[in-house]
Order: sequence, then C-alpha cells, then structure tokens
Amino acid sequence: MPELITVPLTDDLFHGAVELERVDDAVVPHRLPARARAQVDDPQLAMAESQPSGVRLVVDTEATVLELVTRPTKIVYVGAPARPDGVYDLLLDGVLHTRATAAGGRTLRIDFSDGSFTPVDGPPAVVRFAGLPAGDKRVEVWLPHTEATQVLGLRCDAPVRAATSTRPVWVHHGSSISHGSNADSPTGTWPALAAAAGGVELVNLGFGGSALLDPFTARAIRDLPADLISVKLGINLVNADLFRRRALGPAVHGFLDTIRDGHPDTPLLVVSALLCPIQEDTPGPLAPDFSAAAEGVVRFVPTGDPAEVTDAPTGRLSLRVIRAELARIVAERAATDPALHYLDGTTLYGAADVDTHPLPDALHPDAATHRLIAERFAAHAFAPGGPFAAPTSAP
Repeated sequence: MPELITVPLTDDLFHGAVELERVDDAVVPHRLPARARAQVDDPQLAMAESQPSGVRLVVDTEATVLELVTRPTKIVYVGAPARPDGVYDLLLDGVLHTRATAAGGRTLRIDFSDGSFTPVDGPPAVVRFAGLPAGDKRVEVWLPHTEATQVLGLRCDAPVRAATSTRPVWVHHGSSISHGSNADSPTGTWPALAAAAGGVELVNLGFGGSALLDPFTARAIRDLPADLISVKLGINLVNADLFRRRALGPAVHGFLDTIRDGHPDTPLLVVSALLCPIQEDTPGPLAPDFSAAAEGVVRFVPTGDPAEVTDAPTGRLSLRVIRAELARIVAERAATDPALHYLDGTTLYGAADVDTHPLPDALHPDAATHRLIAERFAAHAFAPGGPFAAPTSAP
C-alpha cells in the first residue's frame, strides 16, 4: 500500500466557511466571524454556527485514497433517542461517490429541562475514502451538517491542488430547515441541493433556532463576497417568541438595510416560512414533547395562546402575521430596489403537501421533503426570469 502524503490544511482547501479558527492542532470552520460570535452569549447559536453545514474541503488530485482526521462533536439530548452519527459526503467532479461516518469525538449534552449545555471531551476519528478512480479529478468532502467538526489532518496517496471556482456565490441565511435538520447528509440539505441545481457555490448561514434578525448576522452577510443572497425568515421569530408586532417591521428593515450597505445591487430574495401547521396561528415559545421518546419520537408543541396574536403593538406573532408583513415590506422597498424579491415559503411546502410529506416532528421536513423544497426553490429562483437567473446577453 502506498504511503500517504500529509496535506497542509491551508485556508484555500476549505469552501463554504466564513472563518477558519486554528486551535492547537485543529482547523475549526465557523459560519459566523469572531466579531459576531463575541456579541452574543447563546449556546444554541454557538452550537449552530459551529456545525459546518455547507462547508467542504475541495481539491484537484489523482489520489485514490483520502483520509480525513477529525474531532466531531456529537449532540446528545437528555431524554431523547440517540442521534445518528454525522455524515461525510465525498463528491467526484460534482457527483456523490461515497458517504461515511466518524465514530468517537466529543459530545455535547443538552438538557431542555434546565437549559444546560455540557461538553464532554473525546478522541479524534479517521474518515477513510479508498478505491477512488484513477486520474485527475475534483474531490469534495462535505463535512457533517449536524456536528461541529474540527479538522486535524488530511492524508492522500497523491499530491493535491487547491481547487478554484468561477461559479456565482450564493449566500443563504435561514433557520434549522436551511441548516439541514432531518436531511440525511450534508449534500442532502435543501440549500445544497438547490445550489447544485443552480450551478452556484453555496455559503450556508442557516442556523438552527437562530434566524432571529440579529444585526451581527446581517453584518456578516454584508461583508461576505456574494453574487446572490437569500434570507429565509419567520419560523424562529415565532417559536423563540422574542418579538412583538411593534418590533418586527423595523427589525426586518434594519436587517435588509445592513445587507444593502455591502450589496446595494445584488439580487436579494426574502423567503417567508414554509407551512408549519402548529405555528400558523399559534405563537411560541415552542417546546419539545418527549412523551413518545421511548418509541424514538420527539415532537414539538407550541405553548402560546392564539388569542394573543392581535393587531396591537404588543401582539404576539404567528407565521401568517409574519408572511403578510414580509410581503408588505418587500413590496414597498422593491419600488426603489428592483433587485429585491419576495417568495412565499408556502409555495415551497404548503397545505397540499402535508398529507404526502408530513413533518415527522411537526416542525422539520424529512430527507425527501428537503429534495422537494430544493426542486421548487431552484425552479423558481434559477429559472429564466427568476430572481437568481443568469443575465442574458444582449442580441
């Protein structure tokens, strides 16, 4: 067996990360910059942004064997069934070739009863891909979208070259569904699937539980290179129950204003929430229901009172309220911002889909529904005349 070459973990090997942090012997991909991470003390966001959804190592090489040394962080919810190990997807010239998992690593125990997040250390793991076809090819290894992952080493049986791309860069921000909850692999999240269909390079800023109009997230989008931008808003604003009617409109305007400070003419698509029956008319906060955990089922239930969804400034929010407000805001701004567009999220997943594609936990779509959402998004956004359509040449 040929000896493997240790490849230096240079920054240009990583695609889709906002920032790379070097900690001792590891490279830690982040999806928010350090300045943003320092501005909030929220373990939920810290966990979400450190999970490298959309982050991949990309090289051109003749290697037939590739080993990635990582230290993943497994999530353990106290009282809930064990979660499957995160998946590593290896693509050859853009086509899925192999999937693998990594045992070992750290764990993060989350207890909803007291809100605690408790880390437990663990050993690194080796993810090995062998039997790759001979010849020069582009190799992408997509890191697990649900496990914070430190990259400790890359070994191959042939030299590698950092890969470059001339495809447009799409920066997308959203909630846990954009992050990839319940997708079966990192290339199976709806943004990854839509990016592949649209022929663009994805930077995924989908943060589970954390699409909350945070100013530091808007500044991160403002400062990133981007040819296309989308922001999917709504579900976390309801289920976190952090906003009232009075605050919603100015917060949306401020978020869009900040993005426009850095990208005044970039196509910008505002997407409202997918249909979520438990939150269409009922405000949050949302709570986990462990009553069927012994059977491997955890669902979510709203705890708010629909009677408190009113037109008063202190009225609480439902998804219907937010969709109407987003549509109004985008329509008003688009009068002077022709590159701003709106997409009602129920066209991606709506009432007609509930019976054929039910939400397993009442909140997140399954893997097949991620594919459905991606197909519909790509057909809308990247089609001729769509908000992300490639410009046509003048005759």
